[in-house]
Amino acid sequence: MIKRLRTLKAGPVTSDDSDLPLAGILVLDFSQFLAGPVAAMRLADLGARVIKIERPGVGDIGRGLAFAGRVADGDTISFHAMNRNKEGMTADLKNDDDLAKVKLLVAQADVIIQNFRPGVMERIGLDYDSVREINPRIVYGSASGYGDTGPWKDRPGQDLLAQSIAGIPWLQGSRDDPPVPVGLSIADHLTSCHLAEGVTALLVRRFRTGRGGLVQTSLLEAMLDLQFELLSTHLNDSSVTVKRNGPNSAHAFLPAPYGVFPTSDGYLSLAMNPVPKIGHLLGLEALEAFVDPDTWWSHQDQIEALLSAHLALETTEHWLALLDAGDVWCAPVLTLEQLVDHAGFRAIEMTQDVVRAEAHTGSGERLTLTTTRSPIRIDGRVLRSDVPAPKLGQHDASLAAEFLAAGSGAAASVGAKAGGAGVADAGTAVGVGGAGSPS
Repeated sequence: MIKRLRTLKAGPVTSDDSDLPLAGILVLDFSQFLAGPVAAMRLADLGARVIKIERPGVGDIGRGLAFAGRVADGDTISFHAMNRNKEGMTADLKNDDDLAKVKLLVAQADVIIQNFRPGVMERIGLDYDSVREINPRIVYGSASGYGDTGPWKDRPGQDLLAQSIAGIPWLQGSRDDPPVPVGLSIADHLTSCHLAEGVTALLVRRFRTGRGGLVQTSLLEAMLDLQFELLSTHLNDSSVTVKRNGPNSAHAFLPAPYGVFPTSDGYLSLAMNPVPKIGHLLGLEALEAFVDPDTWWSHQDQIEALLSAHLALETTEHWLALLDAGDVWCAPVLTLEQLVDHAGFRAIEMTQDVVRAEAHTGSGERLTLTTTRSPIRIDGRVLRSDVPAPKLGQHDASLAAEFLAAGSGAAASVGAKAGGAGVADAGTAVGVGGAGSPS
């Protein structure tokens, strides 16, 4: 048996970190941009210790894929944001010695996260079946682009591409618009949530039964799950299809007044509301005639045109005052700048600072970055950590001393299993286009 070692995560910790739900859990993060790393980060925020394993000299491709072209201390801002609260080590999985060391780590881990294309981890010898021979209690989380079978399984697992295959771009915009994709990595983001959920569920089962397990998900499954209402309705009534509406409509399957409307100084969103009530509150008598809810469908364009013309006469705040007083479901459409400057944004306290110490920056100066925190609160506690994303190979020496030297008695047996594992085929293990990884 290899002695299981546990230490606190690098960086400052608070006295109650040991009370976090996943405290004491060791996660090996083999994944890269974006779904896998964010899933591992979610586990770290819940108390797990996460070690990010990257290829020497290159690392996670996310270090160079810059959101808005922004970089800090040689790594993209997005890399900092999705790999905070982790330690980092390098390993060349084409090298037998490095692979043996990784397998020694595997023997001591609780969780593995990976998001390579189907077949890559099998060629390396780190697929679930191989890993559970080393560590039967392992919880193995795997995210791909489109699953392990079917005609799409080898396609690049990238967010826009997954959105497109799943038909998501046909759900935004109006009938006169081309397909409009969601402008954020929604497929990767939701996949990370599902993967972290599955890993956590298997950890609960392991605490009950002692048995590890495999959880799998994909960008495609995340995008199909997002459409559960649409797919369920269409599959039981094929006459239901996507027919986008006019320029103000915000939903292909909801009637007026559901939409976004211009005001004199911005935009206002209206959700599900009785049309006559809105007409009365706004002083728009023409809307009060639509007492039959069926007309909210049949006369949708007319209702939205009346609202659009009327709401453009006054400011957003003017209309909000009237509608809020009448308990109408509505909201301003804030710009990014308005959002971060709003008292509501400050009240939710959704940001935190991560700090990369002087000893680990290229300039020799302390780097402080503001990013988002975990959106979860545990027992009323906001989950924050100032532990930054690791520099490439930052913890190689300390992790080797802690895990590899201490486990040297078992290194030979684990290393023997690494031999003949097909590591010569692992040259494309990084950047192979798995879930959230462009090829």
